Amino acid sequence: MQQETLDLLVIGGGINGTGIARDAAGRGLKVLLCEQDDLGAHTSSASTKLIHGGLRYLEQHNYRLVRKALKEREVLLQSAPHIIWPLRFVIPHESTLRPRWLLRAGLFLYDHLGGRRSMPPSRGIDLRTHPAGRPLKPGFSHGFEYSDCWVQDSRLVVLNAMDASRRGATIRTRTACIAARRRDTHWEVDLRDQRDRHCETVHARALVNAAGPWVEHILRDTLHTPRPRHVRLIKGSHIVVPRLYTHPMAYTFQRPDGRLVFTIPYEGRYTLIGTTDVAHDSDPANATITEEETAYLCDAVNQYLVNGVSPADVVWSFAGVRPLYDDAAAQASRVTRDYVLDLDAGTAGAPLLSVFGGKLTTYRRLAEDALALLQAPLRHRAAPWTAGSRLPGGDLPSNDQDQYARHLDTDFPFLPPGLATRLTRHYGSESHTLLGRAGSLGELGRHFGADLFEVELRYLRDHEWAETADDVLWRRTRLGLHLPRASHGAVADWFARQRAAG
Repeated sequence: MQQETLDLLVIGGGINGTGIARDAAGRGLKVLLCEQDDLGAHTSSASTKLIHGGLRYLEQHNYRLVRKALKEREVLLQSAPHIIWPLRFVIPHESTLRPRWLLRAGLFLYDHLGGRRSMPPSRGIDLRTHPAGRPLKPGFSHGFEYSDCWVQDSRLVVLNAMDASRRGATIRTRTACIAARRRDTHWEVDLRDQRDRHCETVHARALVNAAGPWVEHILRDTLHTPRPRHVRLIKGSHIVVPRLYTHPMAYTFQRPDGRLVFTIPYEGRYTLIGTTDVAHDSDPANATITEEETAYLCDAVNQYLVNGVSPADVVWSFAGVRPLYDDAAAQASRVTRDYVLDLDAGTAGAPLLSVFGGKLTTYRRLAEDALALLQAPLRHRAAPWTAGSRLPGGDLPSNDQDQYARHLDTDFPFLPPGLATRLTRHYGSESHTLLGRAGSLGELGRHFGADLFEVELRYLRDHEWAETADDVLWRRTRLGLHLPRASHGAVADWFARQRAAG
């Protein structure tokens, strides 16, 4: 790497950084991405797991963002049908909050702003007879159904990195950018391997700062090129509790403060509840949920469901810090979720592009816009290409997960019940690569509990940059919820032995 000059060095291995690296590599640019931790280790793995337009942004009259996000919802659903799938949401009407006509009008706009093609439209429902009404308190008689999409957020990050790598990009996890010097024609960048502290210097014609919550830290302390734009760090926290109801729909609960809280069927046996909006002023890497946030989420559920929840029911929680573009909004919940791209390409040397804000749903458009801005300073023109391209594993026949899972069960008849379905929902058509030539259950290697076998750990290590138990159990899969605690240690020991063996 020291011998050549890269076209682009991307700092940050979250969804925006990996999306930009993928798009750039597909246009023929020489790309290196460095991430100080694991891919998607922070904000991108701590989302509400939705690909959606943002229904409440309509109230803020942010029609442009909603339209853009809804159009992207259709694109992403086609590009990764193994990790993104439609989900129906139910809004119980609370008479003391938004009137029914306003909800109906908002959902009409939601159906039509983004050119909905593949999902059913919204509709009014009678909660006294609808299955979604059974878990609700008796006072709720009317409501609405609408469509959005669920996503395996950490896997979306990893798949973008995989595709970037397959198109020629170099992906360096656990590698920090510790210094950079701007020259007339390139950036001189010092990288440090976080495992052994080894340092090296690379050269790149352009630099992309996609460090998420650390974007201003990189500008100020690493690149020494502060910019007038800023981010507001807003923490969003979630809790996971044992399953609250048996039907497959999610709820959108209105809150007196104007926010929305979702309850989403999660990992079969659980319900995911989120999210909060709280200002965060400490290290984003150490974000955790507070007792007040847990109480807020429990109160939201208890306002609506007969079988409520308490903090004692929480089996897992997570928090992430959103680096939202600072638009001077008075309330955290009203700060824009749109992105701003800041290109510093004046006469003072090599170009620098910094990413402020953004949301999971619009990452692909953000990457396209970033490459459009970089075309002139890099003197490299290539057409956008990602809108019609599948992510690794996404080439399922007819986008049908169930059909592919049955096909997998036929090819590997020894698989335990349910494993083919889970593999399909994590890896799609890459499941055949994962299972390789295994001809019996014993050839899957050590069984760690639940349906995790050694063959999956080897695949994640060799193809997806996994190096620790957390990389596997809490990001690339959510098997941490299903494995007994002793198995967590066994997975950690397996990775330790792999490192020791070299």
